[in-house]
Amino acid sequence: MTINEIQDQIIEEFSIFDDWMDKYSYVIDLANDMPIIDINKKNEKNLINGCQSKVWLDAKFKDNKVIFAADSDAIITKGIISLLIRVLSNHSPEEIINANLYFLDKIGLRENLSPNRSNGLNAMIKQMKMYAIAYNQKLKQL
Repeated sequence: MTINEIQDQIIEEFSIFDDWMDKYSYVIDLANDMPIIDINKKNEKNLINGCQSKVWLDAKFKDNKVIFAADSDAIITKGIISLLIRVLSNHSPEEIINANLYFLDKIGLRENLSPNRSNGLNAMIKQMKMYAIAYNQKLKQL
């Protein structure tokens, strides 16, 4: 599935909810369903700067695809990172770098986040794209 196909799927899922309390509940459900990150990856190196809550993000590179894993100490933030992982994980570095994450606006997530959470969202996206840039550089060196 392409990044845009996954985004469209998420937009469709969120379209069944009428208000943001229901959408937040769904985000919490997504957080609870997210696979647990390896406890050894919950370290300072993987901590994302710019998030009010703690968010750990790990990336692996396998078969020319970036695979993300994450965790957070805040349930809404964990749900948000789970959405980002769903969209960006298992894609090539170039696809991640060039991804337009339009689903965030289409589902109304950006407009319904506090300024601190919005800054955290931007920090998560930036870190995921930084991993993709680093892996893309490694590919070019091969």
